[in-house]
Amino acid sequence: MVNKKGTGLMMVAADIPADKEEEFNKWYQEEHLQELMSVPGILNAARYEATKSGPKHLAVYELESVDVINTDAFKNRPRTEWGQRVSPSLIGSNFFNIVLDMIHPTSLSSEIANSDMAPALQIGRMDVAPSDQDEWNKWYSGVYVPNYEKCPGVIRGRRWKAVKGTPEFATVYEFEDPEVSETEEWLRQREIHPDNARMRDIMTHADFSPGVWKKTFQL
Repeated sequence: MVNKKGTGLMMVAADIPADKEEEFNKWYQEEHLQELMSVPGILNAARYEATKSGPKHLAVYELESVDVINTDAFKNRPRTEWGQRVSPSLIGSNFFNIVLDMIHPTSLSSEIANSDMAPALQIGRMDVAPSDQDEWNKWYSGVYVPNYEKCPGVIRGRRWKAVKGTPEFATVYEFEDPEVSETEEWLRQREIHPDNARMRDIMTHADFSPGVWKKTFQL
């Protein structure tokens, strides 16, 4: 069985002008996702729309590893005439393209590898001063994510470090629905550990972070 997830992740997001959204969506779903999924090492992909924060349009690609972006098949993909008109890097605002290497969990389990694209995602993107990273990473992976994973509706949380794009770190929670982080249990877990407030103050979130997105399309 071919894995559906690996140890790399690519996320591309943008807000698109209203008068170009129809063609943008058509291009993405009829041409662009198929194009990316034909690249060896890209295991799965889905499109999402923001329900909290943004940018509105998000595409998430599960990679066998971050090395996929260095292959000829990935780097030498020709941009089609259609893509030259409506690519989010050309017509979008608040654009980001980030490639990430998994740092939590530290290895790929069969459960993760065989899991499909989640119905909803909460994504935080943040930087932390180098002098604070050891303590902060230990807390985030050992306390913060495991506590949130106890909440009903949380499928899992994974943490990432950027190899392309900014900021340096990202956390992706996979949800059964976009309302999970509004629940009483989620809010309770947010403050349950005495280090949480101090550790949250250490990090600097990117614009629009954190945000929540709901899945809208998958091949």
